[in-house]
Amino acid sequence: MKLLHSNLKKGEVKLLTQNLDDLWYLSMIVEPRDIVQGKTLRKIKAASGDEKSKEAAKKPVFMKLLVEKVEFSKYASVLRISGLIREAPEEVPLGSYHTFNVDENTAITIIKENWLKYQLDKLKEACQEKKSSLIICVHDREEAYFALFRKYGYEVVAHIQGEVQKKRQENIKKENFYLMIIAKLKEYAERYEIKQIILASPAFWKEDLMKELDGDELKQKIVLATCSSATKNGIDEVIKRPEVREALKQERTAKEINKVEELFAEIAKNNLAAYGLEDTENAALAGAVKELLITDSLIQKSRMESFYGRIEGVMKMVDKAKGEIEIISSEHEAGKKLDGLGGIAAILRFKLNYG
Repeated sequence: MKLLHSNLKKGEVKLLTQNLDDLWYLSMIVEPRDIVQGKTLRKIKAASGDEKSKEAAKKPVFMKLLVEKVEFSKYASVLRISGLIREAPEEVPLGSYHTFNVDENTAITIIKENWLKYQLDKLKEACQEKKSSLIICVHDREEAYFALFRKYGYEVVAHIQGEVQKKRQENIKKENFYLMIIAKLKEYAERYEIKQIILASPAFWKEDLMKELDGDELKQKIVLATCSSATKNGIDEVIKRPEVREALKQERTAKEINKVEELFAEIAKNNLAAYGLEDTENAALAGAVKELLITDSLIQKSRMESFYGRIEGVMKMVDKAKGEIEIISSEHEAGKKLDGLGGIAAILRFKLNYG
């Protein structure tokens, strides 16, 4: 994300989106009652004396919206911001509804009455972050998953299956599955400008694959790890492995997983933790929240089901008390575990009696 202009006294920032991760960041920053403005496409009827001949055609126009709904679709690679039109060309009726479809390379201005610290932190993080340059491959002899790291978790970009040569079948010519995996890794290394590859497998399959890479420069990018299965669960398992900690230290997903594990450790000790909306809200009221953890899916759900005001109230209390706010992606295992607690929890400064 690129910051084009900032005037926080007026609550304004103008941004240019540059990749899919930026859309996720914006979905966490833009909220109901914000103002967004920028160029957009809108159907406008052509001027004509004959009413029957008037046809609507999409034209680029400048528009200002009062935000009511924010929806991020990673599959469509678009952020939809919907609301009431507050400013537009005279051909467009004020007070009608419109949706900005924000994708890569879109310039947009956001105006808030008050920017919370966590929102400014997210904005700074988005503008400093470069696109992820790490991929994980978990495999065995017959199956492999490839996952590209995103800021909202990881995205499984490929799943391949193949056959390998087995004992007593040496005379049968079969495709070398390891070479298929290597070909995929090279393809993604070039396409996504990958700097580091985590290669994991049960048993010794990863070492066997590495033998196929003798003399190949791709080998220099690979960090080896162990997992119990070549599955999506295997990816979650690898992220927690100590041997990949250094490779993952800059990745947002790994940081989120560590935060959630810290929370569950506090819950297990029955000590400095609160979870569920009611208990977390009470902790925020008491000024006890050191770190607030909330999933992006709960934020989206609260907007859809009209209880975002309550979520926003908790975040404002935590922000005012100088607590940290971490938005956790529901795309990975740790986010799903947090969703199992209601999607919101807190690590506390001091213990509370909920008696």
